[in-house]
Amino acid sequence: MNKLSQQSDKFRQLLDEVGSEVEGLKQEIRELKKDNAKLKAKLEEEHEKQTDIFSAITESERLALRQHVQGLISKIDHHLGVDS
Repeated sequence: MNKLSQQSDKFRQLLDEVGSEVEGLKQEIRELKKDNAKLKAKLEEEHEKQTDIFSAITESERLALRQHVQGLISKIDHHLGVDS
């Protein structure tokens, strides 16, 4: 019976250790979720501030850029021997 009592005590001790580890991991998960929420909010905030390249330029600049890109594409096609 003494051996059974020792094994029961050891089991309870190990069970307490597992419980403590689980609680620690749960707390870590809660903290990570908070950090994740903060980072998501910050990312969303930065995303709202961000503009694409075309919204920052005027219509005439867009047209000039488009023509320039088309000219470059034509030169590349001509260099590669592609008939348009």
